[in-house]
Amino acid sequence: MKRSYLLIFLIIFFGIIFIGRLFQLQIIEGSTYNPVKNVAVKVVYDFPERGYIYDRNNKLLVANQLSYDVMVVPNEVEPLDTLEFCSFLKIDKDDFKKRLDKAVKYAGWLPSVFLKQLAKQDFAYLQEKLNKFKGFYIQKRIIRNYPIKSAANVLGYISEVNESIAKNSSEYEQGELIGAWGVEKQYEKVLRGVKGKKYLQRNNRNKIIGSYKDGQYDTVAIPGKDLTLTIDSDLQVYGEKLMKGKRGGIVAIEPSSGEILALITSPSYDPNLMVGRKRKKNSFILFNDTINKPMIDRGLQAQYSPGSPFKIINGLIGLQEGVIDENFYVYCNHGYRYGRRKNAFMRCHCGIVGRPIRFKTAIAKSCNTYFATTYRKIIDKFENPSIGMDAWSNHAKSFGLGNYLGYDLPSGQKGRIPDGQFYDNNYKFRWGATTTISNAIGQGEVETTPIQLANMTAAIANRGFFYTPHIVKKIANQFIKDSTYTVAKKTTIQEKYFPPVIDAMQEVFKTGTGRWSQVKGIEMCGKTGTVENFIRANGVKKQLPDHSIFVAFAPKENPKIALAIFVENGGFGSVVAAPIASLLIEKYINKKISKASKYREAKVLKTNLQSVYNLQIQKPDSIATRTK
Repeated sequence: MKRSYLLIFLIIFFGIIFIGRLFQLQIIEGSTYNPVKNVAVKVVYDFPERGYIYDRNNKLLVANQLSYDVMVVPNEVEPLDTLEFCSFLKIDKDDFKKRLDKAVKYAGWLPSVFLKQLAKQDFAYLQEKLNKFKGFYIQKRIIRNYPIKSAANVLGYISEVNESIAKNSSEYEQGELIGAWGVEKQYEKVLRGVKGKKYLQRNNRNKIIGSYKDGQYDTVAIPGKDLTLTIDSDLQVYGEKLMKGKRGGIVAIEPSSGEILALITSPSYDPNLMVGRKRKKNSFILFNDTINKPMIDRGLQAQYSPGSPFKIINGLIGLQEGVIDENFYVYCNHGYRYGRRKNAFMRCHCGIVGRPIRFKTAIAKSCNTYFATTYRKIIDKFENPSIGMDAWSNHAKSFGLGNYLGYDLPSGQKGRIPDGQFYDNNYKFRWGATTTISNAIGQGEVETTPIQLANMTAAIANRGFFYTPHIVKKIANQFIKDSTYTVAKKTTIQEKYFPPVIDAMQEVFKTGTGRWSQVKGIEMCGKTGTVENFIRANGVKKQLPDHSIFVAFAPKENPKIALAIFVENGGFGSVVAAPIASLLIEKYINKKISKASKYREAKVLKTNLQSVYNLQIQKPDSIATRTK
């Protein structure tokens, strides 16, 4: 009797367990069930076409091309003629073992890339032979193609998903492609689309017998969305051409929208080098080129002293704080003395001695004495230097300086605009305006990136506001609506103080340091800059050619383009950077270069600074810069 009760109890007990488990699988977990984890199911992926990328004028920048990968599912591999298989794939036996071991380590039941991106002729031949090698198959993929061979720093590239990403993501499998830099990375979710999946049922002999559960879990691939960039590819290509043989960065912005018209870094590379089976080899070469550094986007990542263009900001702050007006003047005796020490003297090359220098002339002739005086009056206006420095810093930062701008690209640097706390922390003595006087001329502790300078110039062109710079104009043919890029940011300077500054910047092209770079019919406003550059090697201080800087916008009214140019070791800003700026402005506004400007174009194209850069290959002890 007891045995029969025990038997009944066991039947009921195990029945409850069985029913509970069945309920869990079908009801609770049914909606989230992943058939990939079922060894009796094979999954076949249908990779979507990645979104195309166009410039602002609908010129194709990034297209797709078919690629063929040899895939392996380790658990399905049967004994094979290794030598024959290796001869088909043009690899050796050690390479075969290494690749297979890597696939086993990743996941024996999941497909992974065994050999990527076969040549078309190899694919046609191998497709006929591969069915005799169980566990291996060919997977079609989409890889990139760059028709224009330009803007590599903007577009970025795609690379393979590694083991770490795959194990921590439900969206990617090892060997798939993912955006790794530039627009490809920043807009990965938009561009990649959604891969389709087809689940196939295996029998007990591991043979495919049909669709798993009548295709209940199958999904269709969804293509990626196309992007339209703000870039003008004609301007981009032309700028890259002008920068050949030079190092530096150029950023051009449309002031009325914040759209980036050109983002140039030099030297750069052909984006097609980062596609195909040679990508790994080319990547190693490019990333390890520590001399030219082609993988660094100098327009976003390089931090330079802004030099004389920063004098415009000090002039605006001086006007806003009421310490100067348009008629305020100084006398310049070849420089500005700010202390009793012999070396407490800031040299000036404005060339005006014995007569008063007012605001407009100070900007046009780039007078250090005028802006050193203005800076000192700003700091000394307040209760103590730290408070004065905070006020000065807040004004400068309102132009987008000293912080990340928030643009839609994955790389960049903050630059630096010091405040009172910065100097309180770094100086253990009583400091004041004269301690930090180099800030007056865009030197000292001030550092900016080319995109920050271009944005600053756009804010001046707009008379006191700017839109956050951005690189994408449309997604799937729909204009972006993100308020980050569509709502204007105001500076702390009142609009009424900008006209005299803009008049002075126009004077730079009429009678000042940019007069040789005028373009007939275009009212241009700008400011040159030259930063002295010193290197100390083996204990010896040596001066190298100056860095060349120029900021400009045009036309004066209703400006269409604002830009910043930085050419490392390019010499005076009026000699190298200014002609490049005028050529780019003319190219963008007039869509061509006039005969009158051809001599300027030829001179820029002829300028090659590689011999200067070769002098710096020797590792320096230190580098210092000073603004003229």
